[in-house]
Amino acid sequence: MTDKLQQQLINDLLIESFEGLDRFDRELLTLENGAAGPETMNTIFRVIHTIKGTAGCLGLGKIESTAHVGESLLSLLRDGKLHPTSEMVTALLELSDALRGMLRNLEASGSEGQADHSAMLAKLNAMQAAPSPAAAPVPARPAAFGLFEGPGNDQSEHPGQPRSPEGEPTAGGRASVSDSAIRVDVGQLDKLMNLVGELVLSRNQIMQNAAHPDPAALLIASQRLNLITTELQGSVMKTRMQPIGNIWTKFPRIVRDLSQELGKRTNLVMEGQETELDRTIIEAIKDPLTHIVRNAIDHGLELPAARATAGKPEEGRLVLRAFHEGGQVNIEFSDDGLGIDTTRVKSKAVERGLITADQAARMGEREAFNLIFLPGFSTAEKVTTISGRGVGLDVVKTNIEKIGGSVDIHSNVGAGTTVKIKIPLTLAIIPALMVTSGGERFAIPQVSLLELVRLDGEDARKKIETVYNAPVYRLRGLLLPLVDLNRDLGLESKAGAGAVVNIVVVQADGRQFGLVVDAINDTEEIVVKPLGKQLKSISCFAGATIMGDGRVALILDVLGVAQHASIISEVRDHGVSNEGKSQEQGDARQTLLLFRATKDGCMAIPLSMVARLEEFPRKAVERTGGQEVVQYRGQIMPLIHVSRYVAGGVDEPDAGQDPLQVVVYSDQGRSVGLVVTQISDIVHEALTVKRSSARDGILGSAVIQKRVTDLLDVPSIILKADSGLVQTGSN
Repeated sequence: MTDKLQQQLINDLLIESFEGLDRFDRELLTLENGAAGPETMNTIFRVIHTIKGTAGCLGLGKIESTAHVGESLLSLLRDGKLHPTSEMVTALLELSDALRGMLRNLEASGSEGQADHSAMLAKLNAMQAAPSPAAAPVPARPAAFGLFEGPGNDQSEHPGQPRSPEGEPTAGGRASVSDSAIRVDVGQLDKLMNLVGELVLSRNQIMQNAAHPDPAALLIASQRLNLITTELQGSVMKTRMQPIGNIWTKFPRIVRDLSQELGKRTNLVMEGQETELDRTIIEAIKDPLTHIVRNAIDHGLELPAARATAGKPEEGRLVLRAFHEGGQVNIEFSDDGLGIDTTRVKSKAVERGLITADQAARMGEREAFNLIFLPGFSTAEKVTTISGRGVGLDVVKTNIEKIGGSVDIHSNVGAGTTVKIKIPLTLAIIPALMVTSGGERFAIPQVSLLELVRLDGEDARKKIETVYNAPVYRLRGLLLPLVDLNRDLGLESKAGAGAVVNIVVVQADGRQFGLVVDAINDTEEIVVKPLGKQLKSISCFAGATIMGDGRVALILDVLGVAQHASIISEVRDHGVSNEGKSQEQGDARQTLLLFRATKDGCMAIPLSMVARLEEFPRKAVERTGGQEVVQYRGQIMPLIHVSRYVAGGVDEPDAGQDPLQVVVYSDQGRSVGLVVTQISDIVHEALTVKRSSARDGILGSAVIQKRVTDLLDVPSIILKADSGLVQTGSN
């Protein structure tokens, strides 16, 4: 047998055996949990029998003899001469690990390794000789799982380097041959071959046209080439798409092993295993997802006794769910464990010097959740092989964001936690918006794109406002922070000064901002190329692509641009606020809408009370029962002139105003329009009421942006305007 043939047969053995052992583990756990079907035992037996036979043919005596001992026990179980027990399942899983270790050594070094498995083999031999009571299959041994009472996890291994159960790195840290192989349906390959044939014909037509130019024939050939390329691209992408269940198959085994170590129980439910995404993405998220699982088992789920005391079932519940949405893959991990105690999280972060006590006091719930992603953060009381070193979740977040994804956490103390991960379907070919700035072309991934805004002439000069020396644009009543791409990247603008402003509205980490560019070109599907090592450290760029004219265009990393421009600096600091000024203890920061309702003075209401900001022409106002109303979204919405109820009806500056500026307040499906003179700004400030008020419709006064501002009592003025509206305004 030639060396080349021998290596090919060994590669085939590795691919088939690793896939088989994954199936072996899965079916064993099914057997242990009492959910085995009529073919379960046959499937388990065939895996070990096949490994034994193939290894024997290739002269791999150690693998063959080890598999033979397991096969002998499985034969007795299959024939009903022995009945499975939890101890047998544990021993057979140890056999699976031993075989994996020898196979990985075979791949890495060409030998089966020197590990001593005599104790495990003796255990399997003893089980064949011991009588087994006639009984039903083993009862289920529920696995442990839960998510996040307090984060911070560490595996005892160098993250990212695969290791065998024998403790040896596999193939020098490179991917296993079974991980690099992919199975493709023959029908799909036939389709690809047909498309390649069509592609060759189109190429020949274009080459002939080059020798004898014919514009009409070239146009037809180009259109045909475009159709074939599009179809070929889709077909090739399908060959790369794999179900996410391929990486989820390892989770039941991880859950079982850690559950026995920690004494926790749960029901693991997996939904959406058929959800497909690119193989490259699957490989990139495999380790982060496994890390979340291990961390969750250790920290999230209570011990059975503690759950019983809390009135919960002793068996916890974890749901893994995957689904497509908006051109992305969503992965959710939800459990019914302890949840995240933000007070404890902040306390630990202060204790470890990651934030100051002042920052902790001002921190909101979302920022507190994000503390768990800080390097060095952990709530573990002691270091174990599973957790406590403060290494893990920061790496998880970083690795997910590297592939254009995001991680978010929602939690309720005592009720459980949900981790939501969003990742792109593929990294190879993506739709993107092409823009020009500073004479250079850039690509903005369409997944980050919300809308486009163009301001001409007078609008370009007047509608860009400044708040705290930062440019903003009022988009449908909301202030949108602006980032000038030329200024941010140090480029010289090639566009005419002030003539036109092009704003690309994008979203990063759930926050919107506007990217100001010189020109907006078109949308294209681009082929993503990785950046060289010289540019990898620049956070503003996610990669590069080659355009049709052969020039290179950089792909913008929207999150990186936002961080670089300090639009969402709390993301860079993992949710930690960096404000230098300390606030008075007890001050509550909230978002407020500022407006004027009279000639003099400023007023404010919490933005949370505002449904929308609208403008209505005077001619749209009607009257019914003495009440001014407008037709609004299928309703008849009453209008209340705020000035009439906060100034004794004397001062009505909105009497001749057209259009009317209206703050829409909604509750329980009904809406009321508050007519004001001018909507001024939206601010986020610490609100301390300096003076209470005895005036109708005013809760009190506070200093906001260095001005004394009255706080409007919305329910009060609604009640005063019309008691029939009290149900709408009372909440």
